[in-house]
Amino acid sequence: MIAPNQWFDDFQKNMSELLAKTPAADIERNMKAFMAQTFARMDLVTREEFDIQADLLARALERIEALEARVQALEQDEE
Repeated sequence: MIAPNQWFDDFQKNMSELLAKTPAADIERNMKAFMAQTFARMDLVTREEFDIQADLLARALERIEALEARVQALEQDEE
């Protein structure tokens, strides 16, 4: 399966090549503006933002596991 970013890049490249062969520079400009507005409304995140959040989540889960282990150890010491 093609990655979404790659698909969008390929789509834009293909549209640019198609429109470059016709006197449709205005249509290309309008299409790019339309696509940019559509993607902005979709509230997408960049790969970098996603990777940062995934890293933060992984670190948070590691800390939770460590804290759970400490709590369990303290509870066993009390018994």
